[in-house]
Parts: sequence; C-alpha cells; structure tokens
Amino acid sequence: MERDTSSSEVSASHVGRARQRRRPTEVTADGNRTNGPALLVNDQNKYKSMLIRTYSTVWMIGGFVLIVYMGHLYIWAMVVVIQIFMAKELFNLLRKSSEEKQLPGFRLLNWHFFFTAMLFTYGRFLSRQLVNTVTSDHLLYKVVSGLIKYQMFICYFLYIAGFVWFILTLKKKTYKYQFKQYAWTHMILLTVFAQSSFTVANIFEGMFWFLLPASLIVINDIAAYLFGFFLGRTPLIKLSPKKTWEGFIGASVTTIISAFVLANVMGRFQWLTCPRKVRYHFLWNVIDLSTGWLRCDPGPMFKPEHYSLGEWVPKGFPWKEVVLLPVQWHALALGLFASIIAPFGGFFASGFKRAFKIKDFGDSIPGHGGITDRMDCQMVMAVFAYIYHQSFISPQNYSVELILEQILRNLTFEEQKFLYQQLGEIYHGRQLMQS
Repeated sequence: MERDTSSSEVSASHVGRARQRRRPTEVTADGNRTNGPALLVNDQNKYKSMLIRTYSTVWMIGGFVLIVYMGHLYIWAMVVVIQIFMAKELFNLLRKSSEEKQLPGFRLLNWHFFFTAMLFTYGRFLSRQLVNTVTSDHLLYKVVSGLIKYQMFICYFLYIAGFVWFILTLKKKTYKYQFKQYAWTHMILLTVFAQSSFTVANIFEGMFWFLLPASLIVINDIAAYLFGFFLGRTPLIKLSPKKTWEGFIGASVTTIISAFVLANVMGRFQWLTCPRKVRYHFLWNVIDLSTGWLRCDPGPMFKPEHYSLGEWVPKGFPWKEVVLLPVQWHALALGLFASIIAPFGGFFASGFKRAFKIKDFGDSIPGHGGITDRMDCQMVMAVFAYIYHQSFISPQNYSVELILEQILRNLTFEEQKFLYQQLGEIYHGRQLMQS
C-alpha cells in the first residue's frame, strides 16, 4: 500500500509539473548557473537577434526624431504614452487570473489611481507653467483658473474616492492579494511619476536638457551592445549575465566623447536651447506650444568661446585655436553619469526581473522587450539631468516673466490696477530725481 501511494504521489507531482508551463518571457533562476554565462560572443543566434534589434532601433530612433521635430507638446504627449505602457506592463506582473475573476472591476481601480496621479503631477506643472491659458472668453478663463486653483483638492478627492472604492471591494478570501495590489500600485506610481515628471520639466527648460541626456543613454546602450557583441569576454555582473566589462568600458568611453561632441552640435540650435516661456499680451496671456522655431538669447552657456592651442600643437598644424561652448564641459558630467551610474538602473531592472523570474517586462518592442526595459536607465538619467541643471546651470534670480506670472495668477484685477498705479508713481518719481 505504501509503495502504491508513493508511486501515485510521484505521478501526480509529475503531472502537476507538466501542466505548469512557463511563459515565453519567464526564465529560471539557475539557468545561467548550469549553462555558464550566456555571453553574446558565444550566442549561436546572435546575428539573428542583432538584426531584429537593429530593425526595432531604427524605427524607434526615426519616430523619436520626428516627435522631437514636432515640438515640446508632442514630446510631452510621448512621455505620457510611455508612462501608460510602463504602468500596464508593471500592473501585469503581480496579477493572478484566479483572483481577478473573483474581483470584477478591480483592474479599473489601478487605472483610477494612475490617472489621479497623472492629474496631480501634471496639474502642478500646469499651474506653474501653463496657468495663463490661450483664451479671451471670460467664463472659460474663470473655469480653467478655478480648476487650476483647486487642482490639489480635486486630486485629493479623487484619491479618497479610490481609497473608499478599494475598501468596499475587499473580499474575505482575497484580502492578501488585494492589499498586495494596493501597495504594488502605489510603488508603480511613485516610480513612474516621480521620475518622469523631471523629464517633462527638462523638456520645457529647453529641449537640449531633455534630448542630450536621452541621446547619451541610447548611445551608451548601443555601444555597450556592440562592444559586448564583438569583444565581450569578461562578465560584468551576475544580475545581467550578458553584460561584460569590455562592453561597459567601451560604452563609457564612447558616451563621454559623444557627450562632448553632441553638446557642441545641439548647443548651436536655438530651437533646442531656448526654453518655452509665457508670452504676454495686454488682453490675455499666451503660452507658446507651437512647433515653430524658437528665438532667444542663448545665454553664456551656449555662446562660443575661443581657446588658443598655442604650444600644444606643432608649427605646421592647420588649427591654432578651437571654438567650444561652455556647456560642453557640463556635458562631460552628463556623459560620465550616463556611462557609469545610469547603467545601474538597468542592473536594478535585471534584478527585479530575476526576482519575478521573467526575461522582459513585455514584448511590445521586438528584440528589446517592453517599454519598461528601455526606460530603466532613462528615468535615472532624467532625474540627474534636472538636478544638475537646477544646481549648476539655471540662474537663481527672478525674471520678468516669473514675476508677471505670479501677479496675474495671485492678484485680482483691482489689485493689479493698484500695483500698476503704484509702479507708475515710483517710476515717475525716479524720473524726476534723475532730471
């Protein structure tokens, strides 16, 4: 009897294992340990995967260039679309079909919190940057101004509504799953919005501060892949077995050089260096989000400076001086971060995927995985670019545009009229003193 029982248990467990099929993107934790490091130089199908990856990369770069040409607002829309795809991929990681069947409409709760967080994040940005709406309709202006004024209260009410919704949907047998989903949703919102909001801020500070950091991450990724593809022999980190020291070092050198060169090229186009500012009209205020070319004073960072080579070059050398932009020296810091620190965002994502035993976050980009697989390093880089710009580049003094924005947003018409009269009297008094 014991022998029959044990044999039946073995067969049952064998059938159970046979029924548990892994998903296409799922991997085993010990896969690389048994077969050794899966370096690209040893991959049998590396040229096929390289062709697929190259094809997808060309399409992504082409689409990205087109969106950049269309202007700031379209880049912002691209960031929003990327956020939606990232949230979708991350939401799906912890979902279980058996529990979802018992909780109809529970998925909508995730997206309720997502769009509430989007309204809060970009509503704050709108209230600071786009409060002066393009309209001469007094009623519409009042409605928009009211929405902006009470934006924080509206977002809080929406969040509380979602919180109450969550409490009312709790079921006895799915408590643990529901609270896990609740915590997971909030972690996703923090990861996606806290970092991507810096990306949007970079866009309106001047497209240069968005485009250069993003380009450096792309260059670093491509260079690391190519150096590892042809020269990679020494594994870099266990979390990502295909990463090699040869790819890491080669990509670092390439990225730093590219940062110095690209800053010189991009810094000569005012359309990339000029921030989107509010233009003021005596009847209404306009925020210019058109696709037209911008014109502005480039500032000292983007004005060429001549450096004499002097005795550094031989007498017959044709160039006696070089022309550089001061921003190129700051670009070296961006390149250094993009090549040394930003890849750890990818390593973090690799460890995260190993924890969930998946190969990629999704399969929306052939040869690359999901959107999240491509945005891991970009998010880290965007935060650094914003903090670096605010700390070392952005002027700390007040501008006329900023003061006018505060006046028009916070003062009533009577208070604005009184301020105008007071300024007129002060100006008239100073003129009399000078005369």
